Amino acid sequence: MVQQTIQVGLGERSYPITVGKGLLERIGSALQTAKIAKRYGIISDDRVGVLYGEQIQSVLEQAGIASELILFPHGETSKNLQTIGHLASVLAERSFDRGDALLALGGGVTGDITGFLASIYMRGIPFVQVPTSLLAQVDSSVGGKTGVDISEGKNLIGTFYQPKAVFIDTDVLKTLPAEEFLSGMAEVIKYGASIDADFFNWLGANREAILALEPEVIASMIRRCCEFKALVVEQDEREGGLRRILNFGHTIGHAVEAASGYQLIHGYAVAIGMRAVAELAVRCGYADKEVAAKLEELLRQYRLPTEIPSGLDRDVLRRYLQADKKTIGGRVFFVLPEAIGKVRITDQVQDADLDAVLAGGTSEG
Repeated sequence: MVQQTIQVGLGERSYPITVGKGLLERIGSALQTAKIAKRYGIISDDRVGVLYGEQIQSVLEQAGIASELILFPHGETSKNLQTIGHLASVLAERSFDRGDALLALGGGVTGDITGFLASIYMRGIPFVQVPTSLLAQVDSSVGGKTGVDISEGKNLIGTFYQPKAVFIDTDVLKTLPAEEFLSGMAEVIKYGASIDADFFNWLGANREAILALEPEVIASMIRRCCEFKALVVEQDEREGGLRRILNFGHTIGHAVEAASGYQLIHGYAVAIGMRAVAELAVRCGYADKEVAAKLEELLRQYRLPTEIPSGLDRDVLRRYLQADKKTIGGRVFFVLPEAIGKVRITDQVQDADLDAVLAGGTSEG
């Protein structure tokens, strides 16, 4: 399979996304050519770092590039200011300066942490993304959103800070736990449901090949998602308007994720959130029942959850919704589907309709 490159066009902040098989073995030469830094701090969690950390260090060394592997405990619960402080201290102890760079090796949590750390360490040093989860490959590694969680909500502290490059090796998906792959599929489905109906239908038609991790199909899927993300980010880098459509399913999804104490993984929460806003759109009169039914069917085909867990406290859910970073003037904005591949952003949602959806009710008629 020939590697493919998608360019994110942001003027002087533009960067390439390279997708290919066996890309980890070629990162050293690519970084040597790019001349981004003289040394890299490889930031990874204690799971992914064990799998790929030494391999990346060896590849960089062969290219004449120095590196330091710096690990943190895996999981969303590490995505906080304490982790950032600890990692910054390690960088300082090892004399990292503005001539150095960071390399995010891992999933979405690692990418968010590393990007945020890079944006604030010495007021900003370069970083590159090497995403190892499907979710990070198709979504969070692209676009420059960084951040950490606080007790009041998810991603409430963060920055917009673009990487210098993104390297996506499709081979690493072979070591990804099944539930993490399915979690990533929720973000893939998001693009079809909110942006492109043809892609949505393609996902349904190619389900067996995708779940079997057929290389050409997986590469095509990842490339298409990156193209969608790049196109949106190029038009709205800092989420002033259009980019909000990429939050489809995330407003309720983030609340569900946080209310579960992050026991529910991100993609599963987003799947639940997409199903919830589809039901909300039906109740608000923006979509007919067929739209919600099609979305729920595809989510179920990929073995993704669609119902808000009954054990979650609904009052806690509402508090997290109000604390969402996309809330303005006390109004929660939702991305609601009007049709497959078409959404609207609105704060015109009645409390009774939202309460019914959070309670698990279905629309009448």
